[in-house]
Formats: sequence, C-alpha cells, structure tokens
Amino acid sequence: MPLSVNAFIFDCHNPGELARFWSVALDYKITAEENEAIATPSDAHSSRLMFLKVPEGKTVKNRVHLDLRPSDTSRDAEVDRFIGLGARKVADFNEHSWAWTVLLDPGRQRAPRRTAD
Repeated sequence: MPLSVNAFIFDCHNPGELARFWSVALDYKITAEENEAIATPSDAHSSRLMFLKVPEGKTVKNRVHLDLRPSDTSRDAEVDRFIGLGARKVADFNEHSWAWTVLLDPGRQRAPRRTAD
C-alpha cells in the first residue's frame, strides 16, 4: 500500500507565529489552536506543515528544513519577499553549479554556529 506524507511536524515555542509566516510565504491556509497550528496547502498533492508547542528548547542542529524553489519568479525576488515577511538572511552559497540562500524563519533567534576550517 503506497503512503504519502500527511504533514511535516515542527516542534517550537511559537506555533501560531510560525504557521502565520509559512502560510503567507507558501500561500497556505492556517488553522490554529492554543498549542498547535497547521498550515494546509490548497494543492491536494502537497503536505501540510504542523507546528506543535513544546516546552524544551532546541539544543542541536535542525534535522529538517524546507528546500524551496520558485516556479514563476527569481530566487532573489523570493529571498526579498521572505525577508519582508520576517525571515533573516544567513548566507548565499554557490557550489557545483547550484546556488542557494540560507534564511532563518521568525522562530529562529540566531544563526547556526559554524566551525572553523
């Protein structure tokens, strides 16, 4: 029996704020309760994003992130749009013919630490 991803789950301190950010960024609908918020796509083939309130803080590197690709605009235009929504730019990369930008959503307070080479 084939399976599909029902939702990507994010533990966080501020589910409503993050769901609002991602619902605007991705044009999703939002439903929110006290300790959880769900961003639902209009496209039945895409997965929901669920944000759950947890008491503990994050202690290690994120193990999941969203890798987004614009379909009808440029990467730079989308980076500017996300920054306007409250994201923070960390860095631009260009390696092996791939270019990307790392952004922090409003739920992240500081940039990830980098180790010296």
